[in-house]
Amino acid sequence: MPKVSDSPETTSGAMFEYLLRIMRTLRSPEGCAWDREQTPMSLRPFVLEEAYEVIDAIDRSDFDGLKSELGDLLLQVVFLSEVVKEIGLFEIQDVITSLCEKLVRRHPHVFATENSNRNSLNATEVKLQWERIKTKERAAAGKPQSLVGDTPRSMPSLLRAFRLGKQAATVGFDWDSADAVGDKINEELIELQSARATGEPTQIEEEIGDLLFTVTNLARHLKVDPEMALRSTNTKFENRFKNLEQQLKKKGIALGDASPETMNEAWERTKR
Repeated sequence: MPKVSDSPETTSGAMFEYLLRIMRTLRSPEGCAWDREQTPMSLRPFVLEEAYEVIDAIDRSDFDGLKSELGDLLLQVVFLSEVVKEIGLFEIQDVITSLCEKLVRRHPHVFATENSNRNSLNATEVKLQWERIKTKERAAAGKPQSLVGDTPRSMPSLLRAFRLGKQAATVGFDWDSADAVGDKINEELIELQSARATGEPTQIEEEIGDLLFTVTNLARHLKVDPEMALRSTNTKFENRFKNLEQQLKKKGIALGDASPETMNEAWERTKR
């Protein structure tokens, strides 16, 4: 049986080294068959899954759960780094070094020794500075110099729409006010009705997309995270629908047999 040395002293550095040894043991020929089979591609869904579970624990204020979920997310970072190390590309030390250098480089108002205005920037100015530095870094690396070029396409579409609008707004490409965005939503609704009249699925889909994109920008102007708002509404709908089901069950009515009127009455009682 593979040996992992005794649990180390409980400093952060020692525990992190212990975690790395466990991961290397699992990936070794004497380790776990499943762990040995994993690749960067196979681990992709787990990264997303664990990130969502972290968000869920935060939403529920479940801090005991959050501790566990953060550990699961950290596992994915360590796991991927170990797999890539075996390929010969980089290892976990490079990941940490890259992060540390980036944090220092993008916070010159904190770390630059020659900066006489240390910590003088407000949060909005810090964000603008971050974007300017990131743009220069992309140019130096020979990457496309688009303000919106680094928004991952794998990101959930609602969140990505919010991010695109937010990034464009940093250079003034934006509506003047929330009211102006509201007017645009009304315009998109009219265009959607016109598309529905044609019966053309592709056109209807495009107009639905335009409407959703504009709604995310209204949320941004109102300082609401649309992803969090929709998560909250999904939870509210789920809870109310479960209540509706319980009401019908108490009356001996199967959900599939309930009339629309009966379901609407139960729904309104749930809302009250």
